[in-house]
Amino acid sequence: MARKGKKGTKSGVPVRSTKGGSPPPVQEALLPEGKLYYRIGEVSELTGVKPYVLRYWESEFRWMAPQKSRSRQRLYRKKDIETIRLIRRMLHEEKYTIAGARKRLRELGVDRALESSPSDDSKVPRTRYREIRDELEAIRAIL
Repeated sequence: MARKGKKGTKSGVPVRSTKGGSPPPVQEALLPEGKLYYRIGEVSELTGVKPYVLRYWESEFRWMAPQKSRSRQRLYRKKDIETIRLIRRMLHEEKYTIAGARKRLRELGVDRALESSPSDDSKVPRTRYREIRDELEAIRAIL
């Protein structure tokens, strides 16, 4: 006779929760061809960003405001979706704050930021931090 699993588990094995941790990685879904506008639910599925977060980002990143239909539904274009993916990458992977991401996008401009590779600027400080850490460890070994 099979045992029933406990609540919150699958087959007795605990299910890992992402609540409070970093968001699960999202694979970049390809956009359907021939479609000009996407509703907020579709954009949420394509980008891995929840609809309420998208609405919040509209208030934080003014240039991200999508067009609205007659029925006041948000209509996102492909460029809007690319911008959302960029902001998500900056906030979650590159660990920018909202203010930092806003400043970075303002400095580069949204179009230039979309063209640049995601880790060009992030590799340089990391290697420098490693060098500093190695130097500090060498000093500690001397003491």
